[in-house]
Amino acid sequence: MSAQMNKNSSNIMALAPNTSNKRETVCIFGTGDFGRALGYKMIQSGYPVVFGSRSTQASSLIPKDAEVLSHAEAAQKAAIIIIAIQRQHYNFLTPLAEVLHGKVLVDVSNNLKINQYPESNAEYLAQLVPGAKVVKAFNTVSAWALQSGTLDASRQVFVCGDDMEAKQMVMDIVRALGLTPLDQGSLLAAQEIENYPLKLFPMWKFPILLSLGLSAFFFFYCLARDVIYPYVYENKDFSFFIAISIPNRICPILALILLALVYLPGVLAAIIQLYRGTKYRRFPDWLDKWMLCRKQLGLVALAFASLHVLYTLVIPIRSFVRWRLSGRIISQALNNKTEPLNTTNAWLSDSYLALGILGFFLFALLGITSLPSVSNNVNWREFRFVQSKLGYLTLILCTAHTLVYGGNRFLSPSSYRWYLPNAYMLCLIVPCIVLVVKFVLIFPCLDKPLTRIRQGWERNPQYSEQSNYIINKTAV
Repeated sequence: MSAQMNKNSSNIMALAPNTSNKRETVCIFGTGDFGRALGYKMIQSGYPVVFGSRSTQASSLIPKDAEVLSHAEAAQKAAIIIIAIQRQHYNFLTPLAEVLHGKVLVDVSNNLKINQYPESNAEYLAQLVPGAKVVKAFNTVSAWALQSGTLDASRQVFVCGDDMEAKQMVMDIVRALGLTPLDQGSLLAAQEIENYPLKLFPMWKFPILLSLGLSAFFFFYCLARDVIYPYVYENKDFSFFIAISIPNRICPILALILLALVYLPGVLAAIIQLYRGTKYRRFPDWLDKWMLCRKQLGLVALAFASLHVLYTLVIPIRSFVRWRLSGRIISQALNNKTEPLNTTNAWLSDSYLALGILGFFLFALLGITSLPSVSNNVNWREFRFVQSKLGYLTLILCTAHTLVYGGNRFLSPSSYRWYLPNAYMLCLIVPCIVLVVKFVLIFPCLDKPLTRIRQGWERNPQYSEQSNYIINKTAV
């Protein structure tokens, strides 16, 4: 019994962390915002911190538990030195080359623009102090996030370096601070890591620029048809349409077009694979980039659809709408005649509203499912069902919603002002093309070969053998 208790005790002690081990001292060169914030965080995590600074006088900004020494004295006290100084001030490190020999130098700097210098700051630091082990890290974490503790948005820390042991020491510090280190390889990756914080929503650039371009086009298009044309030919001032009416035309138009553009690259990819008879060839670069930003396109489309809903809700309280309704009521009262209910128009109106409600509900469901917190809790088949099957159903409902609303305008001569069709007609082009092509692709004569191709079958296996031979020859 005693032996069993001793055995259990030893197992518990082996699993328990060794709290008696004191963390090694870390030196920080630089007492700026980021250096101080990182120092505070390290002290909270149990690291002794010593600052290397030009001025060794005590300051209220420096953490009270940290020591401030000259650069040379501070460097001698630690094996890991964090360089929290801008690249243009690295020259002071050259006289310290002997002291820094064999030390781990952690470069945390960023630049003002992408590829500002021929080499990365970390590589430049390695050239200045060739005897040191340079590691790039912490440049994607902000001083504000370290101070406030709100690290959820920037918990990942990219780390790269040529010395594996030095890199592992830095990654241990990253973990101790409650962050997640991501090994990016050798110091050659430092340029890409330094460019990362400078990229402003890289996957959102195309969707936002596209939506802005389409918004400008349809704004001036509707302005010409609905404001300028009545003013020129009918002497009517409808300039107030710019506030509500025109935006409420642009928002659903862009929501439908952008939603169709989410599924158009998948259709194009299927056509390309059917034409090539293989899945082992890369798509064109423009199609690859397009497919990568489909999530962002869908979220922008959802934003326009939400704005359309809000604009629609305020229609009854608009002065123009109330004036027009009151005019019709007064006209019926003066003529002592009540207009009978048009059942056809009532059906069209209710169908239009029902399709819009269902379409927006599924639209919102697609947006919710695309959130990482939701998508991480569903398996791939469930995610694909929602994004693909329900996505196409959403596109069908939204297209039908637009067709029911403005389908009769196709045959109405009054809809063509200056020979320009109504904007609703233009927005139906892309979604109708996507739906028609998708409908053709689900025919068994096309769906079966496409499924086989995506499972690895090739119409011309010789091409795959040739490509493999080229790859192997290049590798040799």
